[in-house]
Amino acid sequence: MDIQSRLSERVKAIKESPTIAISTKAKQMKADGHNVIGFGAGEPDFDTPDHIKYAAIKALVSGNTKYTPADGMVELKDAIIHKFKRDNNLTYTRSNITVNVGAKHTLFNIYMALLNPGDEIIIPAPYWVSYPDMALICGATPVIVETEEADNFCMTPAQLEKAITPKTKAVVINSPSNPTGSGYSKDALKALADVIVKHDILCISDEIYEKLVYDGFESYSIASLGDEIRQRTIVVNGLSKEWAMTGWRIGYAAANETLIKAIANIQSQSTTNPTSFAQDGAIAALMGPQELIKPLVSAFDERRKYIVDRFNAIPGISCLRPQGAFYCFPNISALFGKTSKQGMLIKDSSDFAEYLISEALVAVVPGIAFGAEGFMRLSYAMGMPAIMEGLDRIEKAVRDLQ
Repeated sequence: MDIQSRLSERVKAIKESPTIAISTKAKQMKADGHNVIGFGAGEPDFDTPDHIKYAAIKALVSGNTKYTPADGMVELKDAIIHKFKRDNNLTYTRSNITVNVGAKHTLFNIYMALLNPGDEIIIPAPYWVSYPDMALICGATPVIVETEEADNFCMTPAQLEKAITPKTKAVVINSPSNPTGSGYSKDALKALADVIVKHDILCISDEIYEKLVYDGFESYSIASLGDEIRQRTIVVNGLSKEWAMTGWRIGYAAANETLIKAIANIQSQSTTNPTSFAQDGAIAALMGPQELIKPLVSAFDERRKYIVDRFNAIPGISCLRPQGAFYCFPNISALFGKTSKQGMLIKDSSDFAEYLISEALVAVVPGIAFGAEGFMRLSYAMGMPAIMEGLDRIEKAVRDLQ
C-alpha cells in the first residue's frame, strides 16, 4: 500500500523541526560511541528545583491523577494571573487564561484558533523554526520579514508596516528571541504596537525567555504598553526555560476571552487537559521563591560572555552579544567559499554545520533553519567544560579551512 500518496496536504507542507533533528542526530552519534558535543538543544542543563518536584510528588500521592478542566486547573489559572500582575503589570481574569501542553502547544492552538487558509501571518526572521510551519499546517501563508544584524535582528516599524496586507491576521513578536537572543526595548515595542493598533491586526507575543536577560536589559510585554495593544495581544509563556521544566510540558497564554474559549474547545478535542500533577508543579514554580532563577541566569551569563568572546576571536566569525535567552547567533558568511582538508566546499550554513559534525564532532543548527543564511545557532544551555571543548573544536575546524 502506498501510504505516502494518502498523506494529507498539510503534513506534506511541513518538515521535521531542524533543531530536534540536529539534537536527535547528535544523541544517536553519542549512542554509537562518538564523542559529540551538541549545541543544538534549547534545554537548560539544570534540574527542576526541588520545591516544584515535591509539589508534583505530593499531588501524585494525594491522588491528583484525574482529568482536569481542558484549559487548566482553576488554581493554576489563579497563579498565572498572579504572575502576570507581579511580573508584567497585566490584569487578567480566569476567562482570559489558557493552560496547554507546553508553550509550543499553546502557540499551535492559537494558530489553529485564528488562521484560515489564505490568511497571512507576519514572522520576523531569524525566527524560531516552528512559527512558519505551524502557519502552513493551518493553510495560512507565513510572511517573512528579514531583519538586519545591524538592527540587532529586530524588526522595525517600517518593515512591519510594509508587510501588512488586507490578508494579514497577526504578527509574531519573540523577545528575547530564539535564535538570536536579541530583545526589543520598551520604545521599540511601543513603535511596533502603534503600527499593530493602526492596522487593527493581532500580536502573538512569545515571552518564554523573559527572565533570562543580561547586562541590565529589561524585558517588557508588549501587552503592557496600553489598553489598545493589550486587547490585540495574545501573550504566550511557559515554565520550560526559566524553571528547567522542559519535560513537564506546561505552557499558557493570556488573551481575549473569546479566543481563549476557542482554544479550550480545540484542546478538548485533542489533548484534553495538561497533565494534572505537572500543573501542581507549575503552581509551585509561579507562586514560590522567584529568586531561585537568579543562579541559573548568572550561570548562563558566564557562558554567554565566554562563547561570544571566543567566537569574536576566531578569524572569519563575528557574533553579537545576545541580550537574553541562551543562544548565540554567530555570523559565518566569511567562511563560505572555503574548502576543508577533505575537499568539502563550504557553500552555505548547512554545509558548515555538516562539516562541523562530521569533522569536529560538534552539532550546531544552520542559520537557514531560522530563515537566516550566513549564520549558525548555538545553545549555551550546557556546562562550561563542554562549551570550552566545543569552541576549541570549532576554532580548529575553522583554521583548517583553506
